[in-house]
Amino acid sequence: MPAVQEQSVRQLAEQQGMPTNIEAEMFVLGSVVLENTKFAQVANLLDEDDFAIEKHRRIFSCMRELNSRGELIEYLTLSNELQKFKQLESVGGVAYLTSLTDGMPRFESIESYVRIVKNKSVLRKLIHVSQQIISNCIQEAREVDDILADSETAIMKVGDDLLRSGLESPQETIQGMEGGEEEFLDPNRRPKGLPTPFHRLDELTNGMRGGQLIVLAARPAMGKTAMALNIASFVASKRGDEPAKTVAVFSLEMSREALLTRVLCADAGVDQRRFRGGYLNREEKAKLRKTLSVLVESKLFIDDTANLNIIELAAKCRRLQSEHGLDLVIVDYLQLLGSKGRVQNRVQEISAFSRGLKLLAKDLDVPVMALSQLSRATEHIRRDNPRPKLSDLRDSGSIEQDADVVLFIFREQVYKPTDKTLEGVAELLIGKQRNGPTGLVKLAFQKRFAKFLSPAEQMEEDEQAAQQNQEAYEPQQREGYGGAEGEPPF
Repeated sequence: MPAVQEQSVRQLAEQQGMPTNIEAEMFVLGSVVLENTKFAQVANLLDEDDFAIEKHRRIFSCMRELNSRGELIEYLTLSNELQKFKQLESVGGVAYLTSLTDGMPRFESIESYVRIVKNKSVLRKLIHVSQQIISNCIQEAREVDDILADSETAIMKVGDDLLRSGLESPQETIQGMEGGEEEFLDPNRRPKGLPTPFHRLDELTNGMRGGQLIVLAARPAMGKTAMALNIASFVASKRGDEPAKTVAVFSLEMSREALLTRVLCADAGVDQRRFRGGYLNREEKAKLRKTLSVLVESKLFIDDTANLNIIELAAKCRRLQSEHGLDLVIVDYLQLLGSKGRVQNRVQEISAFSRGLKLLAKDLDVPVMALSQLSRATEHIRRDNPRPKLSDLRDSGSIEQDADVVLFIFREQVYKPTDKTLEGVAELLIGKQRNGPTGLVKLAFQKRFAKFLSPAEQMEEDEQAAQQNQEAYEPQQREGYGGAEGEPPF
């Protein structure tokens, strides 16, 4: 590059006061000029904004335009494209285009120079974000929590941009896996998703996997919150050799205390109404103490912030992931999320919620379970079968589109309360599974404890309860109504 031009470019970079590497930017552009096929490799990692110098941004933009039209990228076509938009002189003319290839290194080095350009771009973006954060703090025009949430999100986005992955060939994908080809071909050696308390569900879905948006939907009183808490408690507790996983539960409807009460009573097998009323016998108190000691050691985190929006939720998840790790996110429930600013209609608002949760699942590489309401169509008198289906998802078709797995809870007893044969019978319908079959999972529901069980587990619990009642009956009969201490049995 001529000395005068090199000096002017450097002076411009110094005036900006930003991290730059002019030679790396020139070598990247020059590589594309010399070998047209290199553009796809470069464009996979770089955008116009990643170049520090305006003339480099214009040149790269013209390269993108030529590539989109299927034309060759070389001196003549590039100068002609710049001239068409009256930008040739502003980038230094043909002389500057030809100087891009002066002193070019080997083509094998292009990835290193692309990475240098990208790193400098990230540093400039961090400086810009930091300046914006300082400005927001000085102005104090918004709530502190909003400023903090937006700041964390903005910084995380800069990091995500740096780690953006590109297209990979099958060979690259397999080589990137630990164990390589053998690991890929052996299903038993490949990592499995998070298990749930329901074995049949795990057989059909192979567990909850990172990046999945799982929608758990039902009409009111079917037990969606109960099932979500059953899953959360199961995942967050240590089981044998399986370590406890970190679970974040965002409740937009109930308080932390109410949720903990439900988790505690469900795990201990104690009637919630008796617990709230204080009518507990000695055995129930012992169960609660034992279960509470396990619960406080679990990795269950609950947030009960009302009107929480996607940005705040994502910021809290990222913070928890950096401090304690994160394995599962549960949102109760989708329609109660808040919006920032004005929205045109409810359908677009819910669409933004479902899309935001799906992107969050991919960004954090964890499964996100979102609870959702169903429309009243399931209860229409003209409908023969009240079992829910995908069209019953409330407010937006985007929920069905964004979700990887859609689960429906159905308890026929809710519609036929006088039919004793339906008592405790529940169904979990897999309405959609992007990478697996749909189907039905039969479950048992213990309403007193707000707990779902597999049928085999229900039978085992019933047998144990019957045996315990038989053992407890004779001492109570001898010692009187209240037992040895005169306690009422309720």
